This record gives sequence, C-alpha cells and structure tokens, in this order.
Amino acid sequence: MIIKVSKEDKLSESLLIGMLLAFVGGYLDIYSYLARGKVFANTQTGNLVLLGYNIAQGDMKKVIYYLLSISAFIVGVWLAKIIEHKFKGGRYFYWLHMIVVIEISALFMVMLIPEGAFNVLANMILSFVCAMQVQSFRKVNGKAYSTVMFTGNLKNLAEQASHYYITKETEALETSLIYLSIIVMFVMGGWLGALTTIEYHVKAVGLINIVLAIVLILLYQEKRKK
Repeated sequence: MIIKVSKEDKLSESLLIGMLLAFVGGYLDIYSYLARGKVFANTQTGNLVLLGYNIAQGDMKKVIYYLLSISAFIVGVWLAKIIEHKFKGGRYFYWLHMIVVIEISALFMVMLIPEGAFNVLANMILSFVCAMQVQSFRKVNGKAYSTVMFTGNLKNLAEQASHYYITKETEALETSLIYLSIIVMFVMGGWLGALTTIEYHVKAVGLINIVLAIVLILLYQEKRKK
C-alpha cells in the first residue's frame, strides 16, 4: 500500500514519529495522574463533565480549577494553529520544529514546579502541551489519529480490523496494524511513565524531553535534506 503525502509532511506523518509522540502522550497522562493530583491532562472530556458537576454543586473553587485547565487546552490549540499559519513553508526551519521546542520548554518548566498547591499550574501547562501536540500532529501515513486522546484510535483499530475480516483487503489490515502500533506505544509510555514518576516524582516529566528531542532532531534533519 502506498499512501501519498506531501514532501514537507512526509516524516511528520510517518509511523515512527507517530509512535514516538504516542509514547509521549501515554507518559504525560500517567505523570499527571501520579504526580499532579490524580488528573489526566491529555483529554478535556472528563474536565468538562466535572465542570458541570461542580457548577451543580456550587463549588466555585473547583469550577475555576477546571475552567483553567480547559482554557489552557484551548490556548494550546489556538497557538499551534497560529504558528502553523505564520511559519508554514519556512526556508530554514519547519513550523513543527517550533511546536516541539515549545513543548520541551514547557515540560522543563513543569519539572521545576513543586508538588502540592501549584499542581493546578502544572496541569495547565500539561494541558497546553497536549493541545499543541494533538493539533500539530494529526495524521500518520495519511490516516487521522491522535497522540494524546485514544478513544478514536481504538475505534479506528476495531473498524479497520473488522473491515479486513469482512473484505480481506490488505490496506485495511495495514491500517489496523498502524493504529495498533500507536496504541501499544501509548501504553508503553504509560508503563515507563509510571516507573519513572514513582522513582523521581515531579522531576520525572523532564525525562520525556529526551523523546521529544529525538523527534525534533529527526524533523530538523529531514528539513535540511530538502
């Protein structure tokens, strides 16, 4: 199966980059849960539900807490879109380079934020980072996917696997294996994230910058070749 993508997006939409970023997504999810008050920073569905619940309960402190996280996610998506618009097609660097650099810088800041009363700030930054990533990396081998929210990935895996069972089309099998690879890497990120967070607590978030640095180097090398 050959899936055509533009030259500029070839590597950023590759399975390798998708798997690395899925690993990052799983790592950050378990980190925010274990080190930052048992919340998941990747997806805002739960925050929206809890926002409604706390409005009903009249708990304005928690209402503000969830509004801050949701707002940080919105700002992350907004900024990623602005960066894409302003810098797409740059001669010497790719707009995705800027996105990854911002992610690395933000996660370094999270590493320095003490646990406890400042968890709300850390979770806002984590939500911001996840929003930028999910907005910027949206396709793998030409197929829509998410590096931080995995219900859609699971649905696509099941759909493509059933399609292959019915039709025996090779493309459906290959696509289902792509989604399976992404999901497995997300789980592995959660596994390693749990081990490192238990050992290093809030500082553990700094270790995932190694993976993001690899992504940045790969994208930069691809740009230089062109």
